[in-house]
Amino acid sequence: MEKNNYQGTLQQAIGSGFNAKSTANEVVNNICLTGKTVVVTGGNTGIGLETTRVLAAAGATVIVPARNIEKAKQNLQGLANVEITEMDLMSPLSIDAFANHFIASGRPLHLLINNAGIMWVPLRRDERNIESQLATNYLALFQLTARLWPALKKANGARVVNVSSHGHHFAPFDFDDPNFLNREYETLLGYGQSKTAVNLFSVELDIRGRSSNIRTYAVHPGSISGTELGREAPLEMFQKMGFVDADGHMLPEIAASLKSVPQGAATTVWCATSPLLDHIGGVYCEDGDIAEVSSDINHKKGVNPYSLDENYAKKLWKLSEEMSGIVFRP
Repeated sequence: MEKNNYQGTLQQAIGSGFNAKSTANEVVNNICLTGKTVVVTGGNTGIGLETTRVLAAAGATVIVPARNIEKAKQNLQGLANVEITEMDLMSPLSIDAFANHFIASGRPLHLLINNAGIMWVPLRRDERNIESQLATNYLALFQLTARLWPALKKANGARVVNVSSHGHHFAPFDFDDPNFLNREYETLLGYGQSKTAVNLFSVELDIRGRSSNIRTYAVHPGSISGTELGREAPLEMFQKMGFVDADGHMLPEIAASLKSVPQGAATTVWCATSPLLDHIGGVYCEDGDIAEVSSDINHKKGVNPYSLDENYAKKLWKLSEEMSGIVFRP
């Protein structure tokens, strides 16, 4: 019987041959994706754009749902095999409309890459009163995956890749007050718990989806230069975290540690395409391989065991159904 990854039992490198400096192009080299259909959320900026570009160049048809269609068209101009359609991850109705349209097309979905996310934002809530980072980074992902599940099953060999972050070490999931109704809002706590939720969902979804030949992975892309993730963050926050000096200039040691966008997209693409993962799922990956278990946030590597906990994963699934109003039974 195949093992699951509760408590991180599968979290050990498998000798992929890739590392932190590997690029998405290198990872997908010699892999043909002709005939495959892919959805990449956030696929028109940052590492999502690079993921779209690389998978389309390998032959896949890549669908990019976007809130701003004109911006997406501009950023994706000239790329073959790419379709752009409308979706807003803060709107449950918009997610359902996109998914319903895709299901109605009758196409199988071979790869669902839940890449889009937000960080360093002030307290906002969606129409359900759900905190925006939890809504965008996790609950939208839960809803979209549930709605697209029939198309993933139709592929008879699909993968779901959920972009997480080392930032999950910032906070476990707060089951008592996930929406900051009774505790003071702190943006990094909100971000951390949303990414912890992504990890818990990934380990649980892999187990539930295995019988349908659907495998799931969580990915830490790395700290990356040249994305829009920090566009709303005040300068004081970067200074507090030791990223920039008093004048707002990035410290040399921080700049040297950052990945390029092609390097940042590599682990996502590896999880989406590597044959080494054909019989392994539910794992958290970084630097082009499976990560180790670590509870030390200062180590800068590894996955915290609380984000792979069996009881938390099952509890989160139930709460996600309640918060979204979606009964998801893979």
